Amino acid sequence: MKFKPALLAASLLVPFMLAGCSAVASKTNTLSDERILSETSGVLGMSPSDLTLLERRTEGVNTYVTLKAKSGKTYACTVNGGNLLSFGMTNPPVCNAR
Repeated sequence: MKFKPALLAASLLVPFMLAGCSAVASKTNTLSDERILSETSGVLGMSPSDLTLLERRTEGVNTYVTLKAKSGKTYACTVNGGNLLSFGMTNPPVCNAR
């Protein structure tokens, strides 16, 4: 079986291309704290004013946040999108109680 040079080159470049996309997504994240609170509060069935954003970090296309509700409960949420690669759109956040 012979490998074609183009196929070999493409298979060697894929990891670099994916790393580049991740860097672009992280650097072009446009999610404000207010938008994160608005989107996560809907999933949690609360008002944005009932939540406090304790911590956030962006890695690739995901933004990870820790929220605290007025009730004292804390939640770990993942917001996917909100960057140049997703044209600013997001998927519904995924939240879990801590």
